[in-house]
Amino acid sequence: MGGELKLVAGNSNPALAEEISACLGVPLCDAEVGRFPDGEINVHIKETVRGADVFVIQSTSPPVNEHLMELLLIIDALRRASASRITAVIPYYGYSRQDRKHIGRVPISAKLVANFIETAGANRVLTLDLPAGQLQGFFDIPVDNLRIDPIFADYFSQEGLAQDSVIVAPDVGAARRASGVAERLGLPYAIVEKARVSDKTGQVEARHVIGEVKGRRAIMVDDIISTGGTILAATDLLQECGAREVYAAFSHGIFAADAVQRIEQSSLRGVIVTNTIPPPVSPKLIHISVGKLFADIIERIHEDQSVSKLFPHY
Repeated sequence: MGGELKLVAGNSNPALAEEISACLGVPLCDAEVGRFPDGEINVHIKETVRGADVFVIQSTSPPVNEHLMELLLIIDALRRASASRITAVIPYYGYSRQDRKHIGRVPISAKLVANFIETAGANRVLTLDLPAGQLQGFFDIPVDNLRIDPIFADYFSQEGLAQDSVIVAPDVGAARRASGVAERLGLPYAIVEKARVSDKTGQVEARHVIGEVKGRRAIMVDDIISTGGTILAATDLLQECGAREVYAAFSHGIFAADAVQRIEQSSLRGVIVTNTIPPPVSPKLIHISVGKLFADIIERIHEDQSVSKLFPHY
């Protein structure tokens, strides 16, 4: 175990940081993360952190570049203030979907961001449900990537949504995540086959459902909702295939552009999302808090206990 446990928060998700602080019974450090008149970010840690075990709570959510730069400067300030260990707690890891060269002459942005975080001085990273587990290999420091399947499985069970349901992957990339939830609940699962109609607009077309959904409640499970195009197209197809009602659950809710309005106008019964990014308010949005989860994991890391006993890695 390192020194005294301390928490520092950026501006990306104050409510989640306060919840983590309350669960741990550890107050947030007195820290200023503001702006100079020219727009540059100003960070000042106003209490000693020398020899401390510091956890920086900051999602790199929209505005992504602003929040990422805050994270880097906070880490740098802590390193220069002689913190014993710095853990970057990044509930939502921005740029994570840019993890490979899918065409020529493009960056691998997720790797570059990992380099930034390490260079700033982080000793460890804690995050939730990376789009691909191999992103952990972009870092040369320990990364704890918490799984979403036990969180969703527990919620569906507690809320009575697991009865007579089928867990659905809205595309092939979500199959492992959806099957993990289905296996925990002993439910069948299905996969929606989709095709991207336009790379420029992001428009997608759901074409086939692999699996049986007729007469069942279909619950789609995926990592990120942005514009909502994939989910809304899949919802229409699932209902055409006889699904009784359709829900969707996401680890991270970006809700870009008019996504919330489109969801409200759709036949989706509800969209379940965690608060790794501050969620908007809508009658169709159901929020799951991960504050207690992150507090428990932070405590285990601080005490040098196993994290995988609670959340096995992907």
